[in-house]
Amino acid sequence: MTSSYGVFAQYYDALTRNVEYDARAEQLCRLIEKHLRADMPEHILLDLACGTGSLSEAFARRGWDVIGIDGSAEMLSEALDKKYDSGLPVQYLQQDMRSLDLYGTIAVTVCALDSLNHLPQAADVRRVMERVNLFSEAGALFLFDVNTAYKHRCVLADNCFVYEPEGAVCVWRNALDETAPEYPVTIRLDFFEQLEGRKYLRSAEEFTERIWHPELLEAMLAETGFTLLEVLDGDTFAPHVPETQRLLYVAKASGGQHIE
Repeated sequence: MTSSYGVFAQYYDALTRNVEYDARAEQLCRLIEKHLRADMPEHILLDLACGTGSLSEAFARRGWDVIGIDGSAEMLSEALDKKYDSGLPVQYLQQDMRSLDLYGTIAVTVCALDSLNHLPQAADVRRVMERVNLFSEAGALFLFDVNTAYKHRCVLADNCFVYEPEGAVCVWRNALDETAPEYPVTIRLDFFEQLEGRKYLRSAEEFTERIWHPELLEAMLAETGFTLLEVLDGDTFAPHVPETQRLLYVAKASGGQHIE
């Protein structure tokens, strides 16, 4: 990946205020209750690419033993600040999700808010699936969402957005490559933090998101030991439609080797 998300981490929560984490966690918990084995021995939930920990905390408030993993030290620093304030027992680890390494097995893995779209190659997505299955109990669930081609071509596209988090201005510029099958969108974020008087401190972040077509994801899930249970609109949790911007996949793991 092309970015450590160091600058982005400082403003991530301000830029995602529209994300209703508690409501999203509640909907995901309903899906988990619907599909998870009643006799699952573990009650551990892995929040993969957890970012600043908002969703991790929402799951912890609902009684889950949560492990949050992210590759960005800066994102995890923000998450630890939240943990200090809330006192919730979330364990955070800095790992690349393609090299996931745990001490035991888990009941549920959640990878939310288009984190898999940040991976540069389809082989990386497959590797994540392999690692998740390896550390899953038999019958454990893997819930993840991804951006759709519609979102990349019609919503993100080559558009520019301006946000005003407290004390700063963010200029969000997209550059879409429609010639590539993954419809990659390169996103450049320019932050202008207000200092004293009329002075501003400028910083920038750049990363690329790629779509992964449903046929590819379904094939890779099957190849890595998962059974696909359902695919929903990842924002409404209703059946998806052509204008769906985010697809949510719910899959059941075969379970990897026993981890001592």
